Amino acid sequence: MSVSRLFDLLTHCSEKFPKEDALAGKENGKWVKYSTADFVDYANNFSYGLLAMGLQRGDKIGIISNNRPEWNMADLGILQAGGVDVPIYPTISEHDLQFIIHDAQLSYMLVSNKEMYDKVKAATDGRDHFKGIYSFNKIEGIPHWSEIISAGKKNKDERKLTAVMASIHDTDLATMLYTSGTTGTPKGVMLSHKNLFSNVYASRKLPPVDSTCKALSFLPLNHIYERMLTYLYMYLGVSIYYAESLDTISQNAKEIHPEVFSCVPRLLEKVYDKILTTGEKLTGIKKVLFFWAVSIAEQYEMNGANGWWYELKLKIARKLVFSKWKEALGGNIRVAVSGGAALNPKLARIFWAAGIYVLEGYGLTETSPVISVNFLHPDSACFGTVGRIIEGVTVKFADDGEILVKGPNVMLGYYNRPDATAEAIDTDGWFHTGDIGILQDGKFLKITDRKKEIFKTSGGKYIAPQMIENKLKESRFIEQSMVFGENQKFASAFIVPSFKFLQDYCLLKGIPYTSNEEIITNETIRARIMLEVDKVNKTLANYETIKKIELLPREWSVERGELSPKLSLKRKVILEANKVLLAKIYSE
Repeated sequence: MSVSRLFDLLTHCSEKFPKEDALAGKENGKWVKYSTADFVDYANNFSYGLLAMGLQRGDKIGIISNNRPEWNMADLGILQAGGVDVPIYPTISEHDLQFIIHDAQLSYMLVSNKEMYDKVKAATDGRDHFKGIYSFNKIEGIPHWSEIISAGKKNKDERKLTAVMASIHDTDLATMLYTSGTTGTPKGVMLSHKNLFSNVYASRKLPPVDSTCKALSFLPLNHIYERMLTYLYMYLGVSIYYAESLDTISQNAKEIHPEVFSCVPRLLEKVYDKILTTGEKLTGIKKVLFFWAVSIAEQYEMNGANGWWYELKLKIARKLVFSKWKEALGGNIRVAVSGGAALNPKLARIFWAAGIYVLEGYGLTETSPVISVNFLHPDSACFGTVGRIIEGVTVKFADDGEILVKGPNVMLGYYNRPDATAEAIDTDGWFHTGDIGILQDGKFLKITDRKKEIFKTSGGKYIAPQMIENKLKESRFIEQSMVFGENQKFASAFIVPSFKFLQDYCLLKGIPYTSNEEIITNETIRARIMLEVDKVNKTLANYETIKKIELLPREWSVERGELSPKLSLKRKVILEANKVLLAKIYSE
């Protein structure tokens, strides 16, 4: 059977890969497994229930939940009933949640727990289009999602569901995912069944896994990256086990022995830091061997390029040291798929040397998401790049080096935003990524710069700095600010205080003020300005918050090249001029 719409994966799995652990989640300390038949039954009954409740083609249902098997069941149940699901980050700010609920005109919301219920309830009160909230957890006084399934069992209208499914085309809208724009206002990326499944099909031969394998999943399903990989696992018949949390990944891996997982660079950094900490605690010959192996790993080149003597040393290092690294990840790990932010090439070399093949890729929500990826076939990976362009996708470069993409994975557009759609997709159908790149060796895509100001942390979260900077400048203490943190663990800011106001404040408080340079080192002043930053932090999603600041002694100017004639920040110039402070922030 051919798959063209996402819910076709249910029949595909039933026919090709019936198994007892299609999905699994940890409940009350035990792994609860759902067979392929269970998965199909839950999804179908959820569809019947939604149709019995009056769901119409194109109605939108939000999902704001942790990863769990119910997420997948609800997802495909919504899609085959003709609905459109709108996944939302659990850490979303109240402002953005209200915007999405209104913009998407959500009919229902599925939430994971009481905290999320209260958050959604406050954001949906008084909205005529909104019909109800259901929880995956059982919470007294709150409708449980099983009520929809029960309604489906009582109103099992197979003819109606079959007719609805038959009317759905692969080019129809399947899901909307909201991403932050440079103004801070989220934009709803519209993706069709074809957009997502074309990405699945183009990636089908990339990971070295099959229906005998398990995947450990922990990245948020509301992100297109993990969502597409989940569909890929289903297409390949891979069992999907959901980790309890980011803190239990190693423990869960030891319990289920997965062959594959996806991650962001920040996670690999944490894993490596933990490994090094363990190595530092060793003594004697064990410690010597450990760091000898690490030094070998740092020199790793693919395809035996370092010669037979290096390969012999590597074999010894793998047996004596790196085998223990793999054991910490369950012992069976074959590959880790990395995306969402740039991976440090040194880290990639070390994990490859250890036999943990990290396949770095590149893409955006608007491209469903994969544009390119490194994989294990001969001459198909290169450190420091994001790999080869995937099957069916075409890339070219604009005159300024911006990466342009065309293919079946390119979004339908931004919901309710024809202006933004026209800006992102030109009249010839090329999607403008906002990233600058080159094709290294004529085949490997390499990202060299970011055209837009929006940046990603190493955790893969987008941050729109201008919106935060504007909020910071609302304080009388702050004259100028610049938020940064590209590929770092957290966002930070350079702040130029309003020195005139600061002089008056110091006079009032009896704080000596001799010079700008002196006052920005005063701990009382630094703490007071951090209070202003914390006020702004309370209005932001957790991943957007400013964790560290450094105060600067003079204003940025056009004359010194720090501002454009339009008084826009020249971010690279400012970062370069303050690289010592930048290093201080992220080295602590």
